[in-house]
Amino acid sequence: MSEITPFRIDIPQAAVDDLTDRLRRTRWVEELPEPEVVAGGAGVPAPPGWEYGVPGAYVRTLVERWSTSYDWRAQEAALNEFPQFTTEIDGQRIHFVHVRSDRPDATPLILTHGWPNTFVEYLDLVGPLTDPAAYGHPDAPAFHVVVPSLPGFAFSGPTREHGWNAGRVAAAWSELMRRLGYDRYGAHGNDCGSIVSPLLGELDRAHVLGVHVTQIFSFPRGDDGEFDGLSGEDYGALQFGQAFAEHAVHDRAQQAQPQTLAHALADSPAGQLAWSGQLFGTDLSPDTILTNAALYWFTNTAASAGRFYFENHRAAQADAETKPTSVPIGVAVFARDFRAVRRFADRDHANIVAWNTYDRGGHWAAHDAPDLLVDDIRRFFSSLR
Repeated sequence: MSEITPFRIDIPQAAVDDLTDRLRRTRWVEELPEPEVVAGGAGVPAPPGWEYGVPGAYVRTLVERWSTSYDWRAQEAALNEFPQFTTEIDGQRIHFVHVRSDRPDATPLILTHGWPNTFVEYLDLVGPLTDPAAYGHPDAPAFHVVVPSLPGFAFSGPTREHGWNAGRVAAAWSELMRRLGYDRYGAHGNDCGSIVSPLLGELDRAHVLGVHVTQIFSFPRGDDGEFDGLSGEDYGALQFGQAFAEHAVHDRAQQAQPQTLAHALADSPAGQLAWSGQLFGTDLSPDTILTNAALYWFTNTAASAGRFYFENHRAAQADAETKPTSVPIGVAVFARDFRAVRRFADRDHANIVAWNTYDRGGHWAAHDAPDLLVDDIRRFFSSLR
């Protein structure tokens, strides 16, 4: 089956009412007294109030909003303003947003979101990328934008087979772009997308112009001399990366046993919200956090999204001698996000042609530094023409 079918979000009212009822009956966890809650999440070292994990005050505030003033129907209508479609690839339903630019010189671009985000991550970038003139940049390059939901996430889920790792996703994205009629295209990704996109570039080098990412997940291997000559800045990046890894309990838990945790997430929307909150922190607006949590809840995809980590971990163990990617790569590094040491990044990716660092923005740059991200994407792909 290769048909592409228009799609609209239409959550039954009974499901909305059930969510509200569950939220109002939330049984709260016992906690130790904590200092005043401050911003957390996004891989930074745990601030006061977050040492034991996502604090109750954070969850209670969002649950109160979710069950009272948050308007799912308004959010649903806003999401449906974007043209959405589904198709079946490799036995799996794939949901995606597809917006073509009016510009004849536009470059096709596929953007891959992260966890616990959804396709919502890139919706605010669609306008500036497809119609730069309308956003004050008439001379900027334009793009035809494709934003798929990862298999197992939201409306691309749940997955029904084993093996949906990043490599299999990359193969599905290659087929998706072929079906849409794009012979040459670019790829961008954040978080999970920063893993998928370089694989897509290497897999489909005949058609991928280049790959733009916001993280390179390259780490020391323990080889002799690999730390020789590192700068103080590099050591600072290593320390931040270590803090990122220690904070990323979602990564370890979902690599090991995603199903165990998912039983609780499938039964408690407050639990789903808290689990998402460990990486969202306060970097996103409350309604953006709630919309993402609602999408996981309504589609019951906590388990299948978590399996992405499990499958990737197994694939990495089976293929420990992965060759460096050779597709042109551009990296945008934001201030409050993980940054790889360039030496290790170049070891794993042999053709990094752009590496820009910024003094603001976090792990979710599409939300908190969209202007910087859009500009970096534009400059990178313009350089490849």
